[in-house]
Amino acid sequence: MDQNQGKISVVIADDHPIFRQGLRQVIEADERIVIVGEAADGETTLERLESLTPDVAVLDIEMPRKDGFALAQAIKDKGLSTQVIFLTMFKEEDLFDRAVDLGVLGYVLKDSAATEIVESIRVVAAGKHFISPAISSYLVNRNRRAAALAQHKPGLNDLTATERRVLKLIAEEQTTREIAGKLFISPRTVDTHRANICRKLDLHGSLALVKFAIEHKSEL
Repeated sequence: MDQNQGKISVVIADDHPIFRQGLRQVIEADERIVIVGEAADGETTLERLESLTPDVAVLDIEMPRKDGFALAQAIKDKGLSTQVIFLTMFKEEDLFDRAVDLGVLGYVLKDSAATEIVESIRVVAAGKHFISPAISSYLVNRNRRAAALAQHKPGLNDLTATERRVLKLIAEEQTTREIAGKLFISPRTVDTHRANICRKLDLHGSLALVKFAIEHKSEL
């Protein structure tokens, strides 16, 4: 019988070996979790995820050869069942929003990882969100903005997560090419999203879309 059967399988990825070693020690102290692989860069991480299909991937946002966002997008595109936890030193709310848009369930600050990582793995493995308490208000803010915006335009409830992200980037006056680069999609796909947003929100023309996005920027 496999001694790891029934345990939560995890791959950890961080380009700092000392931090990764410390993380492994903390995680392995919990007998319900097993680390099945490690990586120091994004490309190697993706290979590990495809071959090992772990329950959870603990990913540093900043890594060479694919950052955490690119990996989260790849996991989504390839239909992998692995749930993602981002480890980061960054507390910017827009990065958190971007992570949630990509389906990332866990967002853990590195300075509190030692005390939060085990619980975050258990929570995320169960398909639930885990946010470091220091930034838990971000999820509340996100939900509040979505509710407020839905009152203005009920059709917003019909937008996909990616369409909402595109709308936010339009509000930030990003070009189609810039949006494509940030979301790791083609400019043509961005144009398709723009057209779908206009249809769902009953907006006619690109100027109307930009005007709406900018007027509601603080709520996106």
